[in-house]
Amino acid sequence: MSDEVFRVETHGIDPIPDEERHGSAKDLFWLWFGSNLTFTYVINGALAVAFGLSFWQATAVVVISGLSFFAVSAAGLSGIRTGTATLVISRAAFGVRGNFPAGVLNWVVSIGYTIVNTVVGTLALELVLAETGLADGAPARALALAITLALTFAVAMWGHATVQFAERWAAYALAAGFGVLLVLVLPGADTSAPAAAPGLSGWSLAFLVMLAGPFSYLPMPADYTRYLPRTTSLKSITWTGALGGFVSSVALGVAGVAAATQTDMTDAVAGAESLLPGWFQPLFLALVLGGSVTNSIITLYSSSLNLQVLGIPWSRARALGISAAVTALGSLAALFLTDFTTSLLSFLSLLIIVFAPWGGVFLADMLLRRCRYDSDALHAGSTGAYWYRAGYHPAGMAALLAGMVFAALTCDSELWTGPLVAPLGGADLTLLGSVVSGIAYWALARGRVPAYAPAAAPAA
Repeated sequence: MSDEVFRVETHGIDPIPDEERHGSAKDLFWLWFGSNLTFTYVINGALAVAFGLSFWQATAVVVISGLSFFAVSAAGLSGIRTGTATLVISRAAFGVRGNFPAGVLNWVVSIGYTIVNTVVGTLALELVLAETGLADGAPARALALAITLALTFAVAMWGHATVQFAERWAAYALAAGFGVLLVLVLPGADTSAPAAAPGLSGWSLAFLVMLAGPFSYLPMPADYTRYLPRTTSLKSITWTGALGGFVSSVALGVAGVAAATQTDMTDAVAGAESLLPGWFQPLFLALVLGGSVTNSIITLYSSSLNLQVLGIPWSRARALGISAAVTALGSLAALFLTDFTTSLLSFLSLLIIVFAPWGGVFLADMLLRRCRYDSDALHAGSTGAYWYRAGYHPAGMAALLAGMVFAALTCDSELWTGPLVAPLGGADLTLLGSVVSGIAYWALARGRVPAYAPAAAPAA
């Protein structure tokens, strides 16, 4: 078998043969649970309070947003049917050429978030090194960066089986640590403070920051279901993966909400640390590092498959080297150029204009096809059924454009403010671009994209 722990995975986006498939749906619980035990959700929960929501209002946003992992997990159902990666499967919705721009942007987003997570983990480890007296200043930061990158790249390089193994065992340790964090932070939460009249703007921004993370996963769920046996229950895949992401994101989001009602969370790490006893503070920084690494592992691994989708004629492991090099350079810039991280986050937040509508079309296409695709045609290029018109699927491209126009008109970010934001009272409705594109695709493609029916085996 080519997919074993601590052995470099040889498969990339090529369909996984039935005889090499293994595992069960419960593996997805640990994958999504472990990878979402990241401090980012603490920051997002704190932001919901900063937007003017009360403890209970912000908690409601956190819980409702966590339900989006059911859509993320369901997006992986196509992987078990085709044995290939999400961005290969999305060729059915957009066409082989029409899928290319989203593939490029998804790689950029994956690397961007990997850089952000690497920086957060590096800064946390730098504090640990300084507080323990092992290193200080620039040497401490350089050493912390090297350790963080090594942990991330080693696991992603080994591949699928090692990624799942690492996420599961990391989840045990991180869950215990963040459980202690909840016990220390929740009792002091101010649950009686009234909201500061957040209005539609405050509610929409709170949902935007909480949903941006799950939406960024939509181009990758099949990357982690493609090895599961075809006999695996689709219902169990949806529920186990969704529960994993839901539990971890909601728990940490509520921790952020509770912390924000007690202290200034402008600097989230410092703010949360101020609420903790001295004995737990080094462990807290280790949790920030661990969560950053577990999240970076899955985004970096998927980025290597992404490059193969874009036509890089290398193995998955070699393609990962490109992502690793760009991540290392970006992390160096973020750590030593003070305005780089802010600019990067602003740019990444703007890309939701593309990825919310992209997710809407992909999910609508999956529903219309009932997760059944011609696996050979997905890899056939111009000779396959998904070439459509010159490589573009008119329905998919039109629906994507409709969703992007809506998202752009209602987007409120540092780099762009849509003309409808002010008439809407400052509300940011970017994420509803997914609903617009999904409905548009359903209307344009219904009855024209039947589920693929595999040819029956010849009679004996």
